[in-house]
Amino acid sequence: MSQLLERLLGRLPVGWLQLTHSRTRFAAAVAGVSFATLLVFMQLGIQGAMSTATLAPYDFLDGDIILSAEDANTLTDGSNVARARLFQALAVPGVERGSPLFVGILEFKLPDSTNSTLQAFATTVAERDFLSAEIASQFERLTQENTALIDTETRGVAPEVFAELKAGQPFAFEVNGQTLTAIGTLELGGGFSADGTLFVSDQTFLRFFGKRTSSAPNHILLKVADGVSPQVVVERLRAALPEASVQVNTLEAYKAADLAYQSLERPTGIIFGFGVIIGIIVGIVIVYQVLSTDVADHLKEYATFKAMGYEHRFFLGIVLEEAAILAVFGFFPGFVVSMGLYAALSAVTSLPVYMDVARVFMVFFGTLAACALSGAIATRRLAAADPADLF
Repeated sequence: MSQLLERLLGRLPVGWLQLTHSRTRFAAAVAGVSFATLLVFMQLGIQGAMSTATLAPYDFLDGDIILSAEDANTLTDGSNVARARLFQALAVPGVERGSPLFVGILEFKLPDSTNSTLQAFATTVAERDFLSAEIASQFERLTQENTALIDTETRGVAPEVFAELKAGQPFAFEVNGQTLTAIGTLELGGGFSADGTLFVSDQTFLRFFGKRTSSAPNHILLKVADGVSPQVVVERLRAALPEASVQVNTLEAYKAADLAYQSLERPTGIIFGFGVIIGIIVGIVIVYQVLSTDVADHLKEYATFKAMGYEHRFFLGIVLEEAAILAVFGFFPGFVVSMGLYAALSAVTSLPVYMDVARVFMVFFGTLAACALSGAIATRRLAAADPADLF
């Protein structure tokens, strides 16, 4: 290793030699950086899972514009919007068609007393093209009373429960004391608000949500005419509809706002964000302690170099060399362990916790930057010191 570093640096790898002089201290420092890296990876992984779970339902929707109640921040919260807004919107130039979207939570109960929660989405069967091709191709069958498309990746439900359904056999289960029959499938998995997803017709939805009415859906989806800009139509709709009771956004803009709300305003997102910050601080503190101790232990050597005329950038280079070594040696164990924990967490919770290339590079360069900052701080004592004082 010393020879390799000597070739790379073009000089004796002083930093490497100083770090490895005490193998116990070096191992402890690497373990500390690995722990900080692991902490950041885990927080980012869970935060990424939250983002993926938040955005996943939008993949099943196909619209250009969404009308929502003024207090709605996500697909699943806020008040209902009057269906009359759909008819008002259809009178606005550029709006071609529209469809109501109903959203609610149902409790999925199996004969063995297993319970899971399902996020139910519903619209009219005639307007199934407001749904993705995967859902729309099966949605026409939902004209049958009390039928549904169910998420076969529902958390807490054994895969064999849906074996016959996947083979084409209907699957009956209990919801709110009534029987609902799944005649089709989708694959999504659990999120932070529900264990799985369910698609039904608006008529079936209203039967299972007795207090809901067809005149008050959660959202209204609109499609604009060919060649018309959705943003232009949004501005027209905002001028035509009462701002105090309805908000108008493109579906993409609402999707981005939903994610921002979950990440920056909901407690869960804020906690994960703080976890990342804490992991970075822990890494900086650990590396600073190691490097500042190393600088203190070698003050006489540094004083000799300084008396010989070496400039501060020489000492900074040595300490940054140590910081880079700690970053590299600490990153890989943290990365490997986090991969194992990602797999375990995904298996246990069914959350979409996975490693992506962008996150790997972001954490790696972040680790390098944090260690470099710690090294720069650790050399401050040398910058202003007189060689005579160091002795």
